[in-house]
Amino acid sequence: MQNTKKLTYGALFLAFGLLIPQIFHLVGGTGPIFLPMHIPVLLAGFFLGGPMGAIIGILTPILSSLVTSMPQPPILYFMIAELAAYGFFAGLLFKNMKLNSIVSLIGAMVAGRLVLAITVFALQPLMGLQLSPKAYLVAAVTNGLPGILLQLILIPVLVRLISRGTQFPNTTN
Repeated sequence: MQNTKKLTYGALFLAFGLLIPQIFHLVGGTGPIFLPMHIPVLLAGFFLGGPMGAIIGILTPILSSLVTSMPQPPILYFMIAELAAYGFFAGLLFKNMKLNSIVSLIGAMVAGRLVLAITVFALQPLMGLQLSPKAYLVAAVTNGLPGILLQLILIPVLVRLISRGTQFPNTTN
């Protein structure tokens, strides 16, 4: 039963990861500014644990790209690594290390961006790109500041509200 619940909640977070960015894109391509795909992935980590958070982080950009053509390569490859790290570290810090939601969120955001920089560094020569990982990371953070602020405000509130009303499956393993 626990696995069925975990898979069901995982599918729900994955669906939100596909739907929420589309709502933001209806407003005029604000995805890179408000980072709407990040929110369901981070929440999956908080509620379902690190491994499932990482899986949702991997699947969300892949399925979104297949269904909507966004994100497109090479951004897709960078986002897969970044979002997997967000989901994994949110779960690790919150579920396993029992840190509070704000500290866990900030830790996951920092870890995800470090993974992003490492991924850009590792993949850009293989893809024939001339990207500076530092410049790419600075641009991603600068452009995404509204989304980062939105996450810092919204996610701890959602974690508190959802935790009160929903019994999520045990994720200690």
